[in-house]
Amino acid sequence: MRIAIDAHGGDHAPDAVMEGIGLAREKWPDLKIVLIGTREIAEKFVLSDVEFHAVTEIIEPDDKPAIAVRRKKDSSMVVGCKMVRKGEADAFISGGNTGSLMAAGFFHVGRMKGVDRPALAPVFPTLTGKGILVLDVGANPEAKPGHLHQYATMGSIYAEKVLGFESPRVGLLNIGTEAGKGTDLTKEAFSMLEEDHSLRFVGNIEARDILEGPCEVLVCDGFSGNILLKNTEGVAKAIFSRFKQELTASLFTKLAAAILKPRLKKFAQELDYKEHGGAPLLGLRGPVIKAHGSSDAKAFFNAIRQARRFLEKEVISQIEEELSR
Repeated sequence: MRIAIDAHGGDHAPDAVMEGIGLAREKWPDLKIVLIGTREIAEKFVLSDVEFHAVTEIIEPDDKPAIAVRRKKDSSMVVGCKMVRKGEADAFISGGNTGSLMAAGFFHVGRMKGVDRPALAPVFPTLTGKGILVLDVGANPEAKPGHLHQYATMGSIYAEKVLGFESPRVGLLNIGTEAGKGTDLTKEAFSMLEEDHSLRFVGNIEARDILEGPCEVLVCDGFSGNILLKNTEGVAKAIFSRFKQELTASLFTKLAAAILKPRLKKFAQELDYKEHGGAPLLGLRGPVIKAHGSSDAKAFFNAIRQARRFLEKEVISQIEEELSR
């Protein structure tokens, strides 16, 4: 098993990437890591247990995805996706520009047989501590009912095999729980999901209920999913920031914070994206995982763990089999 990792992907790269690789090597000594980066990376770090693949270009956060992928052919992202396509790596992980990684995946890894459109599928934290796999959150802003049906199938297999959910429930993001609610897209998708008895479809789910964990897989078009993702991140950031201000406002609140610290730490851990690794691009012919841009060493370690399980459970072949059925 060989997992390729982008040394330049993420706000804290390359240090967080290397620390995450170190943690993974301690956990799985037999794991083969291919680090993709510029020569400066090799000069900065000791890479005795890691294979290094040198590149000459980096895709920057403000690069236009499609243009960058076409022009920067020797960038870490493009080379990583090409390695997966050629079988030189079994999976690729990057914390870099999301749009560029999706473009590189589409162009150089390609869609698996039977998939109309791949989907970006992060795990949303919930108050239950288990999380919800949400797809799509931006790979395709527009979708057709059939695409949402495929998302449900791919998401169910991934949630069961990689995330460990037994018989995962599937929900459809909508503005109401009634079957007749929503747009033509959601109404048609509802019917398709309801008629597919291979899925454990539980109906429409409203955004306000997501934190309660009403399902394990939530499907939506990429436009709605991306708004949901950004809003959830923004609200969580604002709440924790305000909470911190209030708990440090006076001596009394500081004492209260000291007493509550163990419980607050557990609560924060339950809502921490780092616990869930990265977001796979489901529907590609090889595993490509997008690590969060703010990933630290722990997050990269969990992204590697996620890639290992993805490969061990042969998720791609199972998705292809289910779609052909």
